[in-house]
This record gives sequence, structure tokens and C-alpha cells, in this order.
Amino acid sequence: MINDNEVIETLEELEAFLLVIENGGLGLNNVGGIALATNNTNGRPFVAVLDDNHQLLLGRWVTQDVFDSGKDLVRKGPKKRH
Repeated sequence: MINDNEVIETLEELEAFLLVIENGGLGLNNVGGIALATNNTNGRPFVAVLDDNHQLLLGRWVTQDVFDSGKDLVRKGPKKRH
């Protein structure tokens, strides 16, 4: 669910978000994947954290630039490991 107005504005912020998810920092259970998507209602882009059944666990808005240029980062995962 996307219930805040926080927006990921850079690839560095996207990478940091992916690392938090990967390291279990938000306490989400059954994370099955991460995808870039668009809201069906208004077309606004977001990064989606999906569970094992491909249901949305958490979403965070992203800028159009991050949506367009962050696809490989989401597909291949972050390079930094903490």
C-alpha cells in the first residue's frame, strides 16, 4: 500500500530503498520480489514490493526519471551490500 507522499527521486535513493528491503529493514514478511509499476488510476510510477503471491506489500512513489532509468537496478538488484 502507498499511503504517504514520500517520493524516491534519484537512483541512489532507489538503491538505498532496495537495500533496506533486501536486508529486512522494514520488517516485511514473505517478500517475493520488487518491480517498477504504474498506478492504474492515474499512471503515477512507483516501486512495488510484492509478496510470494505477487500481492502488493509496500509501494513507494518514484519520479518518472527513476522509473525510466531504474529498471536495470530493480531487475539486477543493488550492487552495494551492507
